[in-house]
Amino acid sequence: QVQLVESGGGLVQAGASLRLSCTASGRSFSVYAMMGWFRQAPEKEREFVAAISWTGANTYYANSVKGRFTVSRDNAKNTVYLQMNSLKPEDTAVYYCAADVPPISTSRTTMQGYDYWGQGTQVTVSS
Repeated sequence: QVQLVESGGGLVQAGASLRLSCTASGRSFSVYAMMGWFRQAPEKEREFVAAISWTGANTYYANSVKGRFTVSRDNAKNTVYLQMNSLKPEDTAVYYCAADVPPISTSRTTMQGYDYWGQGTQVTVSS
């Protein structure tokens, strides 16, 4: 099993920044995992935000956050980060961390491509 614990959410004003963290643990976790961030706003479906390969060399972003959000990871700490800058009210959502352990799926931008999920952390951006 793999446990994912997110932190760093909160209430901020538009234009502010937040950094989310997700720490992984468990016997089934591998540093070779593809790690992803998704978000779900009220009454909306969960959507892809960003993903990062195990080396950090490959990153992927939703068009809506490209240029504002940065995903990174520290494999020594089993932690992945999501730096969110220039936040907008439409970024308000519960943010979820996800892990795709080997064998790695090719569906890095869909929920089906991930094996484990965290409980989520609330991000609220006021206008």
